[in-house]
Amino acid sequence: MPTRHPPVTHLLYLHGFRSSPRSVKAQKVAARVAQRHPHLVWWCPQLAVSPAEAAKHILQGTADWPRDGMAVIGSSLGGFYATWLAASTGCRAVLLNPAVHPARDLARHIGAHAAWHDPAERLHFQPAHVGELTALDHATPPHPHPERVLAVIAQGDEVLDWREMAARHANAQQWVLPGSDHALSDFDHLIDGVFDFLGLA
Repeated sequence: MPTRHPPVTHLLYLHGFRSSPRSVKAQKVAARVAQRHPHLVWWCPQLAVSPAEAAKHILQGTADWPRDGMAVIGSSLGGFYATWLAASTGCRAVLLNPAVHPARDLARHIGAHAAWHDPAERLHFQPAHVGELTALDHATPPHPHPERVLAVIAQGDEVLDWREMAARHANAQQWVLPGSDHALSDFDHLIDGVFDFLGLA
């Protein structure tokens, strides 16, 4: 059963690599918050390409958030950051097809990339960023309350291996979806459950 007390008062959404707060899932979560939970403190920051800078920004932005009243939703690389933040703070987390070996996987993507939501914007993923991901991974302890974590894992993910996600988050609650895809194109069918898990039905 999801942990419902104390209630969530602060909600953070972390997007994936090359993504932004304009992602479909981020926008759907933002709309749900605005429509049904306007009392929530809501934050969906644009994350730096540098993992070290992204982590610093996340820590600074949540520094005064109540640990028992905050929750994070993270997608793909944002799921990796959410894993680190939740493990460090003990807060509730929903991980959407979370990256579990980003240093290994993104080492193949060093160079310039177009941003998904603004092709004119160029992102430069550098060799040093791989080391920053490794350092962040090593700095992530086991979550002190794994029952507060939900991993949503699509077997049809064309980017990440669902078996690695399931193994990495074996102690968390899991929704393993047959089919679906990396973007969770069926998120409309999942969002109610995500909010219910966070005690925000």
